[in-house]
Amino acid sequence: MKISKAEFIKGVIGDDYSLKDNLPHIAFFGRSNAGKSSVINSLAGKKDLVKISKVPGKTRQADFFRINNSFYLVDFPGYGYAKCSISKRNKIIKRIFWYVEFSEARPKAVFLIIDVNVGLTALDWDMLKILEANKHQVVIVANKIDKLSKEAAEKQLSLIQEEAPDILVLGYSAKTSEGKDELTQKIASFI
Repeated sequence: MKISKAEFIKGVIGDDYSLKDNLPHIAFFGRSNAGKSSVINSLAGKKDLVKISKVPGKTRQADFFRINNSFYLVDFPGYGYAKCSISKRNKIIKRIFWYVEFSEARPKAVFLIIDVNVGLTALDWDMLKILEANKHQVVIVANKIDKLSKEAAEKQLSLIQEEAPDILVLGYSAKTSEGKDELTQKIASFI
């Protein structure tokens, strides 16, 4: 699959995740600062499709991007550290959980973006447990492999795969687009 068209459609702050065209959703979750927005920009081949901030937790809404007029990439706010009040942070987490557990607009798959250098955190494991309990298809995308040597990246990816043996782990670099073909093919397999 080649992404030839990517456009922002809407941002959702509440719980209405349905769209009139009923195209399938591919959801992107991850901790604040794991690089979700950068991964989406890299996949789309656009530097400014998704706004990127140096302030962790800047995204407060679920952003819907229509891809090739055939599906949506849904960029959810990062969970975990965010420069906002605890009550706002809790609202973000509740919104993610509602989408995962109760939304009729069920995603075809969830791509959990993590920082390869950090690995799976306690928050990531909490998210994985909820996704598993709700029988979602999950792929872990270990971003930022460009910051490691090839040998160190392979070692980190192996460690992450050992921790989560039942989930596919893909290495990725939003900066260099390493792993882009594999990631886009995996997304296409769910559509």
